[in-house]
Amino acid sequence: MKTSKRLSLSADPKTRRSCLCTLLPTASLVCVIFFMGSMFVATDYKERSTKKGMADTMLITETVTCENHCRPEGSEALPKGIVSRTSDLKMQPLWGSPKERKQKHSVNLLAMAVGIRQKENVSRIVKKFPSNDFIVMLFHYDGMVNEWNDQEWSHHAIHVSAISQTKWWFAKRFLHPDIVAEYDYIFLWDEDLGVEHFNPGRYLSIVKEEGLEISQPALDVAKSEVHHQITARARRSKVHRRTYKVGGGRRCDVNSTSPPCTGWIEMMAPVFSRASWRCTWYMIQNDLIHAWGLDFQLGYCAQGDRTKNVGVVDAEYIVHQGLPTLGGLEENNISDDTPGQASVNKHLPDIEVQAPSQSHANNDRYAVRKRSFVELEMFKNRWKKSVRDDKCWSDPFQQPAKQ
Repeated sequence: MKTSKRLSLSADPKTRRSCLCTLLPTASLVCVIFFMGSMFVATDYKERSTKKGMADTMLITETVTCENHCRPEGSEALPKGIVSRTSDLKMQPLWGSPKERKQKHSVNLLAMAVGIRQKENVSRIVKKFPSNDFIVMLFHYDGMVNEWNDQEWSHHAIHVSAISQTKWWFAKRFLHPDIVAEYDYIFLWDEDLGVEHFNPGRYLSIVKEEGLEISQPALDVAKSEVHHQITARARRSKVHRRTYKVGGGRRCDVNSTSPPCTGWIEMMAPVFSRASWRCTWYMIQNDLIHAWGLDFQLGYCAQGDRTKNVGVVDAEYIVHQGLPTLGGLEENNISDDTPGQASVNKHLPDIEVQAPSQSHANNDRYAVRKRSFVELEMFKNRWKKSVRDDKCWSDPFQQPAKQ
């Protein structure tokens, strides 16, 4: 029987060795190519992964950076540079180029609630405040605006009118901190003040020198209606920050650390720094238009120690005429023993007995006074509730518990 060539070749040892010798280099070359290709693919993948990781990191960093930009609510859809956070009360011309800002002249704001009956006195006050250093804003609670046009300064003042509203109603709505952010100091004054012995420039020099964030001019005791002893002028000092009282109700001495003994001013002629006003504005309640009780808490806005940063300036003083305006009310006419803290029941009975026989004006005065006391109680209750509910807030002026 014959054997096929294929079987005989496979059985030939020489032929088998020759095939192996031929296949071995080819297989080695394939392995080398595969190995090098794997290295190239791995390196390329690593590079791409690294680049992707860097890109992701940069994207995350950019996102975090953008998120850290404090943007006003509602402006998120706008590029940052076009967002105008603040404004001012400077009037602009209807034609020509907008007025350029001059850097940087210190400017302040005088804002008053006024009625036409006090026109002459208001004019005397405004003329005391230099127009290049002060913006004047008048809140007209009687709706009479055009009647002021005969005053030369009136054309440069800002006029806002709303019938029978208080200066605190106006201030909450028209003196937002972002609107008055360019003004160093805000004078929020009543209209019944005498300024014969008052100079705004000297006053501000003293305020800055003494570091007062919240202040008021002292009252001339001989000519003023003085409700609280701390506001009375001390003749031998430039500034005082506390009062002393031994008998009759609340005791005030050198160790007193709370209002009305120290860290307190009255609300007829307050002067606020920019920072203290921003805080105070937030504390003014939108619906409590008489702001009774606010005086006792102003120290929290004094940017630090209220016994140092709140004070009464004796060197520049005024007269408080105490004229009735809205409803004939003499605002904050509370006993010196408990300023800002009196109860409704303590002060209203005498008025209630007389109310039926009083004129319409006196009835209005009674109604306004009653509303003021109601607001006082509401404000006190809101403050207590806020302190109780806010677990993240700590009272910097907390009094030690009595033994």
